[in-house]
Amino acid sequence: MAAGHKKLFSGKRIRRLRRELGLTQAAMAGDLGISSSYLNLIEGNQRPLSVQLLLRLNESYDIDLKEISGEDDARIAASLKEVFSDPLFQGLKISNTELGDIVATSPDAAQAMFSLYRAYRETITHAAGISEQVAGGEVALDLDANQFPVDEARDFFHEHSNHFPELETAAETLWADALDGTDDLDPALRGHLKAAHGITVKVMPIDTMPDMLWRYDRHSSRLFLSEMLDHPGRTFQLAFQAGLRAHRDLIDGIIAKAGITGDEATQLCRLGLANYFAAAVMMPYEKFLNAAEKLRYDIEILSRRFGASFEQVCHRFTSLQRPGSRGVPFFFLRVDRAGNISKRFSSSGFHFARFGGTCPRWNVHEAFRTPGKVVTQVVQMEDGTTYFSISRTVTGSSGGFHIPEQQLAIGMGCEVKHAKRLVFADGLDLTDTMSIAPIGVNCRLCERVDCNQRAFPPLNRRISVNDTYRGLVPFSFAEL
Repeated sequence: MAAGHKKLFSGKRIRRLRRELGLTQAAMAGDLGISSSYLNLIEGNQRPLSVQLLLRLNESYDIDLKEISGEDDARIAASLKEVFSDPLFQGLKISNTELGDIVATSPDAAQAMFSLYRAYRETITHAAGISEQVAGGEVALDLDANQFPVDEARDFFHEHSNHFPELETAAETLWADALDGTDDLDPALRGHLKAAHGITVKVMPIDTMPDMLWRYDRHSSRLFLSEMLDHPGRTFQLAFQAGLRAHRDLIDGIIAKAGITGDEATQLCRLGLANYFAAAVMMPYEKFLNAAEKLRYDIEILSRRFGASFEQVCHRFTSLQRPGSRGVPFFFLRVDRAGNISKRFSSSGFHFARFGGTCPRWNVHEAFRTPGKVVTQVVQMEDGTTYFSISRTVTGSSGGFHIPEQQLAIGMGCEVKHAKRLVFADGLDLTDTMSIAPIGVNCRLCERVDCNQRAFPPLNRRISVNDTYRGLVPFSFAEL
């Protein structure tokens, strides 16, 4: 492999694939053009997979290379690490290597373990909420709510790497049929909604719609948009309606195929996929990807060129995962001042905590100090993977003087090996180890003992209490 690339040892995944295909070592070795003994060494992790062998695997068995490279396995292993860090499993000493072996041997079983743990955590959280309601004298208790539809919807998009080829094709078809050649999507989409669906669009004053950004009246087939929506917001809603009206069956088919059954989760996924379609209409795949690569992912210029907001462009970056025509693999997160995460996507292998906030060392929080300014940072996770990240504040729609704009921060980035493709890395020394910020998933899952910004001790470490000194680090820990 080329210098600087990590050697890929995927023996257990190769063995699992071979058994799923019902092949002997000799048969698979013949398909790949190698000897049985060499394949045996690969399956025993005594030889790495070469790029040539990866390509032959793809050609011979038409598989997603992510299955072999372990990108999905790394995500599942990170989830399992969070599971086994819970005090429920105190005393168990499961190493990262063991977690990797569990996932590589049976990823479905590993995912099932995480699903059981999630159900346990949701039950505990709901029980705590009931206790608080009872203590406060409230009586309206929903005893049947034992799942979080928002988390189920987030998992749905994460498991699809936030890329839906069917919706990309549908958006491209709309462009070819009704939008190609237009300089302003707003009037073109209004005309399309009227011609194709009989929908009339009207912008309403805030005193008529004081607490709504848009409303669709099914009886009169009219779409009302608030005057407080900016131009990108209005265009997005027009494209959203076009997707929801024309492709409801396609969207529901994607959801059904994923096994989503709950009413609330289904509706959240439906709205999310209609939003995905809207972004694909505003920023058509190939046209947008070519512009992004040429402009080196300059978000401001792309926002102007495609009539989209800063957040819409950043969000669109995460969906550029078409096989054979991929963009930079980004992760994306949106957080408020209190640290609540309202959006998260990752096509880069960056791990987000399912339970809890983010690392205080990651400067996504610093963006609030310099509103509207892009802040850059090179960060390194505990496993040694280094990322280049950018952060900036964005604002939501305002309701006027008495209802100020909602301020949020966007954090996104990619592995540092892709950073030179981004205009934001110009002039930075990405090899300067002194400037790399060591971060973790969050305090509960991070085992860095020298962090002076730690809010909680790691879940799987005992606190060492000492009354003779106080160090810079708020917690010290007993040896494992």
